[in-house]
Amino acid sequence: MHARLETDDAQSIIEVNDLKVQFEGQTVLRDIGLSVPRGQTLAVIGESGCGKTVLLKSLIGLIRPSKGEVLFDGRDINKLKEREMTRQRIRFGFVFQNAALFDSMTIGQNISFPLKQHTDKPLSEIRDIVFQHLKEVGLPESIVWKKPAELSGGMRKRVGLARALVLKPDVVLYDEPTTGLDPIMSDVINELILRTRSKYPVTSIVVTHDMRTAQKVADRLVMMYPAVRLKEDEPQILYDGRPEEVEDSRDQRVTQFVRGEAGQRIEEMGAYIGS
Repeated sequence: MHARLETDDAQSIIEVNDLKVQFEGQTVLRDIGLSVPRGQTLAVIGESGCGKTVLLKSLIGLIRPSKGEVLFDGRDINKLKEREMTRQRIRFGFVFQNAALFDSMTIGQNISFPLKQHTDKPLSEIRDIVFQHLKEVGLPESIVWKKPAELSGGMRKRVGLARALVLKPDVVLYDEPTTGLDPIMSDVINELILRTRSKYPVTSIVVTHDMRTAQKVADRLVMMYPAVRLKEDEPQILYDGRPEEVEDSRDQRVTQFVRGEAGQRIEEMGAYIGS
């Protein structure tokens, strides 16, 4: 499952160079450097507040960097004009943490929305594509007339995945795809991520707290650390390598996170939890 770990820049579809993002003077991303080869599934882990979702949004230009660049297919996305930026964003599929479906639309309307916005396909073809993608994520055609509120959390996540794939993107970004799901449904989502990679020639970036997800779906694992807790000369990416080798890291912060151990964080929080 984890046979590939390519880092050859010549093969990269995404390249991040010296990326820095600040909000109101507070640094969230600091000197991030990252190359993502075509076809790779990269999992990005790290505790809350370390900038994982900010990194995802920076990759598609939703957040502009304070410094550095994000290259997509060799082009700096933050130097593109708005029309070209929109054209490039179509090449991304985004699976949001809470699915982010349109509540007022039916499931069919949600999945078909990108097709109606960005293609001139006839309605009959759009309908067939919607049914095809429902089948691929294990959902029955009968739900096309339902509203998101009528579905379980796991079903909404799968609808979100179906919608992300209808335009056959080059890159799929997953923001906490298993958050809020029980272990069985979490593994269903993991299997769908794997099947998506097998069926389509996509590059995937999965932001997650769930080590089971990271270990199962990723070829490569990156762990980030909150910039505010780093020393001045420390990199924000503490680990970049194979998922199966992460527990061998010599950095205690990495092994504690992977094993779910509080470790030194209890001491850091001592002032707040009382003594």
